[in-house]
Amino acid sequence: MPLPVIILKRLHHRGKDCIGLYFDYNRELIAHTKKLEGAAWSATNKCWYVNNNPGNLRHIFSLFKGVARIDKAGFFQRSYDVKTSDRNPIKEAAKVIKKIPDEYIDLLVRRRYSENTIKVYTHFFSEFINYFPDTKIDDLTENDIRKYQDYLISKKKVAVNTQNQAINAIKFYYEKVLGNETKNYYIDRPRKSKILPTVLSENQVLKLIEATSNLKHRSMIVVLYSAGLRVGELINLRKHDILFEKNLIFVRGGKGKKDRTTILAESTAILLKEYMKEYKPNYWMFEGVNRKQYSRSSVNNVIKASAEKAGIGQRISSHVLRHSFATHLLEQGVDIRYIQMLLGHQNIKTTEIYTHVSKKSLANVKSPLDHILQIEKGGF
Repeated sequence: MPLPVIILKRLHHRGKDCIGLYFDYNRELIAHTKKLEGAAWSATNKCWYVNNNPGNLRHIFSLFKGVARIDKAGFFQRSYDVKTSDRNPIKEAAKVIKKIPDEYIDLLVRRRYSENTIKVYTHFFSEFINYFPDTKIDDLTENDIRKYQDYLISKKKVAVNTQNQAINAIKFYYEKVLGNETKNYYIDRPRKSKILPTVLSENQVLKLIEATSNLKHRSMIVVLYSAGLRVGELINLRKHDILFEKNLIFVRGGKGKKDRTTILAESTAILLKEYMKEYKPNYWMFEGVNRKQYSRSSVNNVIKASAEKAGIGQRISSHVLRHSFATHLLEQGVDIRYIQMLLGHQNIKTTEIYTHVSKKSLANVKSPLDHILQIEKGGF
């Protein structure tokens, strides 16, 4: 007898991002669902739901193993902007979309890949297998992989990083899911140009901060710069990750799923205490509408608006603030190895893009923001 099916969908319910579990009435499934932390019934959405976090997602897969089949294709589906003119409704309606094997997503989840990585991998692997609609997945050859790469480069004209993501998604299936030998799939193409990171001057950083009148937005910009955070690390900060008594920020699950600590500038601590007193964040350090976690695009839009207001002609993003943090520390004479630790780089070569090495104790490292404000003899 076939197993009952549970369809996973994303929900935004009662101000929170949730995982919706949709299934036909089944007492056994309901009993299992109630074992999930915080599980509740939504009369509005007509489904059971839990908070959307990696722990609950993994628990769902383990809890229902052998009890139900989990349909998660819709949950991990990644949406991309497609020009209307590029669509052919008649052809699209006639297409038979090949489904990604369950084992593919199951293994990504078991290996604790981030939700964003799972979205990227499932998108590219789905695009690959459906590029050859008349060929079974396991009948696709190494030559087909090269044809698909050629299509990405010649027709879609994707960036080098996008091409690499697509190939990694494909390799994951053949090497990790099927257990085939590791291979390199290579196509000749121009070498990737070595572009130096965009960096703001210390004066530009001050102008950017001063141009940001909204306290929450200013706090986000200050934390990004003064601690050298990635935008994903900023939006994942929780209230208790700000260690005021130690002048440190705990970065939870940074790139490569690695935790680390970075510096909390004295001036940043003062600003954050003022921000927390006014906004009273509930869970996330920086919360949007309905206490929802801030999005990457919203943070970058804040930075873009402040840069325009400050009259900074360069194109500014959150990563420019991170580059500026590292460069300004180097200019202060901080040892590049300490900068590597603060940035969370696995390889020193990644940090060496900021050039020049000098020696200093981490105990003496001051955030470049404090350095600037000390020169200016003032605060925000």
